[in-house]
Amino acid sequence: MSQLTGDQKPVVAVLTVADERSLFRGNRANFRDIVKMGREMDFPVYVVTTRDLKLTGNRVKGYFYSPEDKEWKRQWFPLPHVIYNRIPLREDEIKVAVRKKINECIKHSSIHIFNPYFFNKWRLFDWLKKNRSTRPLVPNTKRMRSSATLHAMLTQYRRLYLKPESGKAGKGIMLLQLESNDPEIYQLTIQGRRKKNVIYKTSKLPLIWKRIKMETAGVPYIMQEGIELSKYHDRHFDLRVLVQKSGKGVWTVTGVGARLAGPKRITTHVPQGGSVEDPEKMLIPAFGSEMTSILINRLKSNALLIARQIEKGSGYILGEMSMDLGVDTEGDMWFFEANAKPMKFDEPHIRKRSLERIFQFSQYLSRQTKE
Repeated sequence: MSQLTGDQKPVVAVLTVADERSLFRGNRANFRDIVKMGREMDFPVYVVTTRDLKLTGNRVKGYFYSPEDKEWKRQWFPLPHVIYNRIPLREDEIKVAVRKKINECIKHSSIHIFNPYFFNKWRLFDWLKKNRSTRPLVPNTKRMRSSATLHAMLTQYRRLYLKPESGKAGKGIMLLQLESNDPEIYQLTIQGRRKKNVIYKTSKLPLIWKRIKMETAGVPYIMQEGIELSKYHDRHFDLRVLVQKSGKGVWTVTGVGARLAGPKRITTHVPQGGSVEDPEKMLIPAFGSEMTSILINRLKSNALLIARQIEKGSGYILGEMSMDLGVDTEGDMWFFEANAKPMKFDEPHIRKRSLERIFQFSQYLSRQTKE
């Protein structure tokens, strides 16, 4: 591959997987926005599947969006300098052929790839616990392996969130608590579809464990202390931060949004009935405007600490991540989740900046020599 010179723009490929019915998988609107922004910023950019990405030649078959014809078209493109991984599903990413292709990209002498893999929840908490600055932000989290360890943790905290290690968009999350009126009664809240919860109560530990095992269906789960989060109109909320690397290769906060849980919902995810809100609007009623601006600044500095520690733990080059943090009733901050494939932020100013940063960081990355 030819070395880039001066102000020459790198060729950027957005990586996904092939789909028999619709050319390739992924969020079409997101891909269109990425390609459009790349064109506006004068970057050669296209979408490519792991199947079509042949690293031995000097060109590959990829897709571009034609605004005139309102459709995706396939043509030859030069081999990319930078690959932005947007494979949408874990199930696709763990396939042998797909992992093999990603590894080839990681090991390639001149092609740079960022965000090569999804995160695993357990590993995230493990990495963050290893750093003195990020450790206080992590709720007590253990792997859910037996009814005895579950019971011991529930006795300690009275409320536990049960989460799949490799979950997405709040799917599969459950809340287990001891009833406030009767501490002998276990109450399991299962977040069902169509904004309805299923609530299961029993005084017998073996029965609650049996129900949990039925719900988890062999998927590895973690159990986490239930933090008493600050509320807005009696519904809890969390703060969603998008962090990305800049054109200088430095972690920066692109934007902060808030997500408010739907009525009686146990998570704030929009697909689970949550709504997009303004962070200040959520925080000011509980903390006042002066404390709110202190909290937002603390949130941003914590998000940057977390991003650096996650990248260090992962051992790979990362260029972006979104994360969910919560503020409890005392004003303390907690980390709940980070996502290596952030869903697009609905806030327009955050969205525009996030698209620009993909290319600014790609430009920076293309100038680096691979070790």
